[in-house]
Amino acid sequence: MLPTPDMTDINKNAPSFLAWWSPGQYLAPYGFISLLGINIGQAMAITAAFCSLIGLSGFYLFFKRVGFSPIIAAVSVAFIAIQQAYMVPFIFYNGGEVLLFAFEGWFLYGCASIKSYGWAMAGFVFISGLIGFFCKSSFLWIYFSGSLYLWIRASNTKKISAWVINGLCIGVPAVVSLATIYISYLSKGANPASGSTGIMLAWETFTFPLASPLLAGFSLDDLTAGLVFHIGPALFNPTWTIIILVLSAVISIILIVYIVRTVPHPYYKLLLILFYSISVLFFGISYLRQANISYEARHMRIIGLIITPGVIYLVYAAKKQYRVAFGILCTVIALVSFKYLFTGFNRNKNETAHNQTGIAQLFIDQPTLNYIKQLDKQHHDAIFAFISADLGLEINHNRIITFNPAGDGFYIENRHDYNGHAGPLYIILPLNYMGTKADLYLNSFPGYHNFKVVKPGNYLIYSAL
Repeated sequence: MLPTPDMTDINKNAPSFLAWWSPGQYLAPYGFISLLGINIGQAMAITAAFCSLIGLSGFYLFFKRVGFSPIIAAVSVAFIAIQQAYMVPFIFYNGGEVLLFAFEGWFLYGCASIKSYGWAMAGFVFISGLIGFFCKSSFLWIYFSGSLYLWIRASNTKKISAWVINGLCIGVPAVVSLATIYISYLSKGANPASGSTGIMLAWETFTFPLASPLLAGFSLDDLTAGLVFHIGPALFNPTWTIIILVLSAVISIILIVYIVRTVPHPYYKLLLILFYSISVLFFGISYLRQANISYEARHMRIIGLIITPGVIYLVYAAKKQYRVAFGILCTVIALVSFKYLFTGFNRNKNETAHNQTGIAQLFIDQPTLNYIKQLDKQHHDAIFAFISADLGLEINHNRIITFNPAGDGFYIENRHDYNGHAGPLYIILPLNYMGTKADLYLNSFPGYHNFKVVKPGNYLIYSAL
């Protein structure tokens, strides 16, 4: 529940329910805060470390369960651990991503372990749906894929009765689980699937999910700083991006086919085919509808994780020159990943502002943050307006408003006016916003006039008392 001042009357509050993000990314750290009495930053660090280790152990057991030897499973887990996607939560708390990683391997292990219908199957399906959604809402397509795999695997017979019984034992608890999720959570507010801006067919619509084995399994999306979705300048122009995506999609399909033909474990091959096919359909249709899902390989990371033991199996069976080439590739991935880790750690520790939350605040400097904290102590009826949601966590005694940053065209996406007048108002903006950009935010409060500005550091604080 997000409390925020009412736009029609800033004296009042207009809380809204956030169904956009799954609850686990907040409740997991809050559990550590409640149990250990630590701050938010420490709780996020413990959550990231705990989930990362739990996730590796789950995938190790899953890889062995579907037929791979302990050495193949161990090398696969090591390959997962050297990639940037594994390093991210140690630098930037990505919430549902790291929680989902912790649960995915264990969910797949359960799908690969249950062999016949009964209370164990029904209970597993029902509980795993709730836990998976608790971790991250995008688990729902993984849930469907895993349930379909469980049904086919457990019904490996020509008897129609077995298919029907297993279908009921899986379908009924799955429907109940999804209904519980929808009624108690998703129906309460907007979510990524609830918005669509029409159909748009582009090259990346289906090539991006088709290329997921390379984009997610070999960190191609990370190594290129984001092929389609990127923060900062693009590494490739649009033409080269499409060429790389098409080539990656073709190579990924060839790789999938080669794994299916070579790896001798039938249930692993079934799982790989199902998940890859369903991910292409799910994300392809979502991108076609222009749903609010970004073109980032992290959304399809499960494909990269599932394909890993198959790739390691091929490498072990390959000639020496191919093993050497794969070793060089692993070295490059590891070097890039550890550079990201050490650079991010140094930035968080030495170049960012910190206060009582323990969070490394990227979008403020220490003198300005100290000044804001002093204002928060002095007032209990003020409103603080930021362009970074993280900064609102530092406010203990007053209300907050979070705006989107202003674009280069002097435009603020989803900007709203806040009418009326309440207590003191403080608007915190970057130094380069002084002038026209700052006026966009000041004009969002028609009830406030005669703004004054102070510059305690490299940021501006506009105030109207």
